[in-house]
Amino acid sequence: MWAHSMTVQDYQDLIDRGWRRSGKYVYKPIMNQTCCPQYTIRCQALHFQASKSHKKVLKKMLKFISKGEVSKVVSEEEPMDSHVDDVVAGDFGYKSESHASLSELTPLNVDPVEKVENEDEDAGETKEEVTVQKAGSSSTRLCSDKDVPDPGEPSHSAKAVHAPPKPGKGADLSKPPCRKAKDIRRERKLQKLLQNQMCTLEGSQQQADQVSLLQNCKSKPNQPKTIEDFVFVSLPDDARHKLEFTRFLCDSPLEAENAPNGPECGYGSFHQQYWLDGKIIAVGVIDILPYCVSSVYLYYDPDYSFLSLGVYSALREIAFTRQLHEKAPDLCFYYMGFYIHSCPKMRYKGQYRPSDLLCPETYIWTPIEQCLPLLEHSKYCRFNQDVKAVDEGRVKELGRVRVLHKRTVMPYSVYKERRKGPSDEASVQQYASLVGQACSERMLLFRS
Repeated sequence: MWAHSMTVQDYQDLIDRGWRRSGKYVYKPIMNQTCCPQYTIRCQALHFQASKSHKKVLKKMLKFISKGEVSKVVSEEEPMDSHVDDVVAGDFGYKSESHASLSELTPLNVDPVEKVENEDEDAGETKEEVTVQKAGSSSTRLCSDKDVPDPGEPSHSAKAVHAPPKPGKGADLSKPPCRKAKDIRRERKLQKLLQNQMCTLEGSQQQADQVSLLQNCKSKPNQPKTIEDFVFVSLPDDARHKLEFTRFLCDSPLEAENAPNGPECGYGSFHQQYWLDGKIIAVGVIDILPYCVSSVYLYYDPDYSFLSLGVYSALREIAFTRQLHEKAPDLCFYYMGFYIHSCPKMRYKGQYRPSDLLCPETYIWTPIEQCLPLLEHSKYCRFNQDVKAVDEGRVKELGRVRVLHKRTVMPYSVYKERRKGPSDEASVQQYASLVGQACSERMLLFRS
């Protein structure tokens, strides 16, 4: 349907029933008939945990900004259109000038050093460590606490355990076990600390203090870095590039709203511009709604594809959602459009965890982990397994549907009596069942 004007609450309720917009065109797939069912997906932004591949993209951007050096090879495992809706092109207005104030310019900041195994730079700084064992042959694999024999392999006697293993058959027991780089660095720091205290520690007291230091060191586990740690950090004075982030209202059927308990920017549709050294390189279109930030689409300069702008912008929008939540407590989700499990190239949205899929029959959100086994068996599924669960927003009284006829607003029961010609009740019934009772009583269905 074509939406001439719509409140943010109406659109929030519509997307929670499987609708999406492209410009002013609002549509809902017929899930049990289409060849590739499109399930509405949302990310629980407040509990989002960036994966290693996500952090890799963030670090790549930070390295490019700070040093200007980054590989320009685009990985196929990191799709550029991370949150682009698979829809027809919409008519949205592009504005060449920004209406954002200086306070809305948010420079992206830089992590001082990026490595596969992060070095400790600042005291007390927490890093996510990755242990990688590199080798030229395929016979080397990561070590584990227990060497589990491969299926089908004969059991080894105690005497045979100490023999050198065959290539590709586990860890070499004649060598020390693999250790994480963070543990090695922690011990080196501890050794230096103990050496400085050697002159004051004596005998058994020295051993007791060593044990105490070891226990204290192990009692403080590292915490994984959040997306804010990559985005909102200080920018080095000698950074090679400058990336700015602005936002302003764009053409949309959504009516802009401001509420006392809402975000400072208000509700509505926005363009988020990414400026690199004064040049615009990407624009993300988002809708800020009462309960979520809904990503519409992204377009970018192909010369900067190597920065994985699709993935980066999705992570940036999740961080933005968490920012808005601080002022608007109800706003805590990030909607990524549709998840299409039957199309392998469209499964990447499921990598933003934790996420939920919308049940196409009950319109109840279900954790994606529970949905994936069902989708492997059938491309169309009812996710909610409670047989008693029903669509709570279903139409109960068709006569209460609001209709706009000859510039007059009236309930459908009145319009039905005035209408001349064949009955259109089936069409109105379908409309009401798709938008739900609440929206059908707030929105106006145009009838000529």
